[in-house]
Amino acid sequence: MTNELTEIQELKKEITQLKKQLEESEELIRDISAPIIPSIVPETILVPITGRLSPERFEMIITKILNVTYEEDINTIIIDFSAISEKEICEMNVFGTYVDNLAKAISLMGIEVIFVGFTPSLTQVIVNFGVREILGVKSFLTFKTALQYLMNQRGMKFQTIKE
Repeated sequence: MTNELTEIQELKKEITQLKKQLEESEELIRDISAPIIPSIVPETILVPITGRLSPERFEMIITKILNVTYEEDINTIIIDFSAISEKEICEMNVFGTYVDNLAKAISLMGIEVIFVGFTPSLTQVIVNFGVREILGVKSFLTFKTALQYLMNQRGMKFQTIKE
């Protein structure tokens, strides 16, 4: 009987350790699922979106972006969807709505949002599901063109440094 109790206690301890490891792994996944990358343009960040997009994950991404922008001095966010295809979207019927919610939430904080990397198929999904408000948000085909736009807006340009 004592041997069984000892074994049960060891199993409970192991379960507790495994739960802690699982929580740490989930936190790591949340952190890397929407990395926040500083841009060469001051007060601008890049958020590349990769991986499977479910409504829950979209909510997590929105929350992370809003928290980071609240804590830091950010004026512009470039959100890059170039790594997303229709295969990564769990529910096509809500994708456009979540993209719209993301744009509205960021705009409500007084921050300019720029989308890059929408493929023709993703663009059709957004338009077909009636998300018209997002059409007013600036978007570019590539991150490079978005940076060029921001640099022009802020009077910045690249210069060659001669040694």
